[in-house]
Amino acid sequence: MELKRVVITGLGTINPLGNSVSQFWDNLSKGVSGAANITKFNPVNHTTKFACEVKDFVATDYLDRKESRKHDLYTQYAFVSTMQAIENSKLDLESIDKDRAGVIWGAGIGGLQTFFEEVRGYKSERPRFSPFFIPKMIANIAGGLLSIRYGFRGPNFTTVTACASSSHAMIEAFNMIRLGKADIMITGGSEAAVNEAGVAGFNSMRAISTRNDDPVTASRPFDKDRDGFVMAEGSGALILEEYESAVKRGANIYAEIAGGGMSADAFHMTAPDPEGNGARLVMKSAVEDAELRLEDVDYINVHGTATPLGDIAEPKAIIKTFGEHAYKLSISSTKSMTGHLLGAAGAVEGIACILALQNGIIPPTINHFTDDPEIDNNLDYTFNIAKKRDIKVAISNTFGFGGHNATVVFKKIE
Repeated sequence: MELKRVVITGLGTINPLGNSVSQFWDNLSKGVSGAANITKFNPVNHTTKFACEVKDFVATDYLDRKESRKHDLYTQYAFVSTMQAIENSKLDLESIDKDRAGVIWGAGIGGLQTFFEEVRGYKSERPRFSPFFIPKMIANIAGGLLSIRYGFRGPNFTTVTACASSSHAMIEAFNMIRLGKADIMITGGSEAAVNEAGVAGFNSMRAISTRNDDPVTASRPFDKDRDGFVMAEGSGALILEEYESAVKRGANIYAEIAGGGMSADAFHMTAPDPEGNGARLVMKSAVEDAELRLEDVDYINVHGTATPLGDIAEPKAIIKTFGEHAYKLSISSTKSMTGHLLGAAGAVEGIACILALQNGIIPPTINHFTDDPEIDNNLDYTFNIAKKRDIKVAISNTFGFGGHNATVVFKKIE
């Protein structure tokens, strides 16, 4: 069958670098760090006392008070980013066929704050649970509520693959349209795990940075002195449409989703394959799915979490995949600025790729001070300062605990 082309016509985000797409891009291109001391709770008893929090967010600025109380923060973030994306797309919601409009959303954890508060309340204050406990907490509820909010009756489910969740969501939404099963899809992901349970849990795993004396420079992808990722929160939403339909209605097209790859490390619960075999396979699969040559790729927004093992494996995988072309690529980790948004990372980093294509600017990998001799430093990691480059094809890598890998290919519309 002839596959349909799929384009992005709407963007929305709320994340540690901004509560809008324009604010996000402005700070991203300037190399601003979103990290600061935690304000959401008192971290005195936590090993890590900083994170990349969403700033100046008041739920009732977007939702009425009664509605906001029914939803966990991760769902509130999903609502806000999707409102922005729908408005940005200029979709006429009254005229579209809602039987052929769907929602595929990503979340790595879901309502962790709700879970923590309800269990704590049960143990210390009241011997009962709220009737909203389960609906607020489950990881699929944001996607379900988005479909209810907009009346989209088409394909609807949630991908839960840890840090690859929203990349998998984008790939599945893309597939629904190119296979002719839908015309319009809301996709993306949200996460709100900067809370006592989330920070303590990742601290126990020794996965996150403990550089409490200097939060702003704590996220150091590919730096010799990196000591883990920085927890982050937020959401990214994208409106995907079938190309011909988008052109017909005169939509502003940001970019095309050209392909997607999925693979498994099949190696370890939390550690990456040290040789990057799963990462190599997913990048190769994604580029092949897009019917492009490896040499067509200009930019990789890498997973680049600033963990000791992950930042060694991913460059190995890039070199194995791209060969000599690896040294002509521009590479950057925007997690150096946003922190790690977990299940929302793929969506926010996908938006970063799209804006890089649009603006001809590679966002930097900030906080690089010392080369790591275990990493090939001949690759162009775009350290510390953004640079101009004509970008026609960008790919976004996201790798999750459990060995889940996803790569999305974004292409400039010619």
